[in-house]
Amino acid sequence: MLKDSLIVRIIVMNVALLTIGIGVFTLFHYQRDRSNLLQLTRDGAEILMVTVENSIFNSKCKGDSHTLQRTLELIANGPNLRVVRIFNPDTGEIANSSFAAEMNQPMLTRELEAYREGDDSVMLEHNGEDVLSILQPIENKIACHECHSSEPEVLGVLNLNYSIAGTNELLSRSSRYFTLSMIFITLLLSAGVTSILVRYVRKPIQVLTSRMAQVEAGEKNVRMVPRYNDEVAYLMHSFNSMLDKLEETQQELEQYHFQQMEQADRLAAIGEMATGMAHEIKNPLAGIKGALPLVAEDFPPDDERRQVVEDILAQIERLNKTATDLLKFGRPGAPKFDYLDVNDLINETLFFVAQHPEAKNVEQCRELGQDIPLIWADSKQLQQVLLNIVINALQGTPAGGRVCLCTAQVTEGEREYVQITIVDNGPGIPADLQEKIFMPFFTTKNRGTGLGLPICKQLVKQNNGRISMYSSAAGTAFTLLFPVAGALELTPGEKNTEGQE
Repeated sequence: MLKDSLIVRIIVMNVALLTIGIGVFTLFHYQRDRSNLLQLTRDGAEILMVTVENSIFNSKCKGDSHTLQRTLELIANGPNLRVVRIFNPDTGEIANSSFAAEMNQPMLTRELEAYREGDDSVMLEHNGEDVLSILQPIENKIACHECHSSEPEVLGVLNLNYSIAGTNELLSRSSRYFTLSMIFITLLLSAGVTSILVRYVRKPIQVLTSRMAQVEAGEKNVRMVPRYNDEVAYLMHSFNSMLDKLEETQQELEQYHFQQMEQADRLAAIGEMATGMAHEIKNPLAGIKGALPLVAEDFPPDDERRQVVEDILAQIERLNKTATDLLKFGRPGAPKFDYLDVNDLINETLFFVAQHPEAKNVEQCRELGQDIPLIWADSKQLQQVLLNIVINALQGTPAGGRVCLCTAQVTEGEREYVQITIVDNGPGIPADLQEKIFMPFFTTKNRGTGLGLPICKQLVKQNNGRISMYSSAAGTAFTLLFPVAGALELTPGEKNTEGQE
């Protein structure tokens, strides 16, 4: 639609502004010309007034009223004069006039009022045309003292009506000239602006739109070559730069996606291999573990070989735990959802933690929020997560340190969550290792398998939660977030759709 076109709106606005601007300019010049022409008319009339006034004095002084009348009639025959008269300012009666029929008649009210208000001229309409009526008092002079008193007084008022038809005609021609000039200039400038906008703005914008549509359709090798070094050219260069960056980003994303797929394939293969290896290891270990006590019974209680058997049993127990972790990582069990009070779960977990050897030299505390809502999760899996993280914290905290478990209800967006935080005041995790702690088989412990935290992450995700970690020199904090049970309706075994990091 034309009304929706930017170019059309600019052209219409340009025409409107040009029309208003030139119109104001024309009106100003019209008023100025009118004022100048009227002033010229007034100047000519005033020169004529002096001549008339001198003739009146000469005729009055001689007492020749007949000559005065002929003089007035002769002057009134001028091309622009319409009437010349003398009237009494007090009574308003016309004493002399170029029209004899006006003599001894009352003066026109408008002219009389204009004189009495102190005006020296007034615009009138006389016989269908505009006239300038000039009013000039005839004052008492020395030559008049013989017939009049010597006191200053106004003996009469000379009134001259001067036609401004010629002036109006000049103004009309000037107005037509300015109007035609305004129309021509407006059309010329509008055509020029339209041509410039179409050539230098509309066409480049159409090119931009076309290229963007090609990019949207999937073409990647779209580029634009600007013809001029202007703002539109800068926009085209920015468009080309944006496409270059998009291509680079797409290549990086594809490469990252490929790496992620490779990593996922490797993890899947590792999981399958770990599961198979765990089964293959656990079965022989079970037989060895059952047979070694029987072997130990053949040795006397003080025989050193009995201690060797006990050491072998401890190593078998370690291997068995490693195989169990591999099984859990490779094939984690499906959660059994139920309503769960996290405060009760933490109290129960800390009871078990207190029995752990690592807990003897580290203070354990709890800061549990009041009225924490229930969550929908598997209590055994969450307890395994808490036990793993708390024991890791105990192991990383020096003697005399502190490990604290906190709970709170938080809001993210429009959803309510239960937050569990495990905080310690240990030395923290080095920055270069923080991104690796959830990677399988990564560990900083001499006897660790590197599967504890990856299993925790899997279990939290299966229970619709999220896990994050923050660490500094002041300590480490693990945060678990689980949606409030009322905000999430799941049935046991339903597929998890949250918990993504």
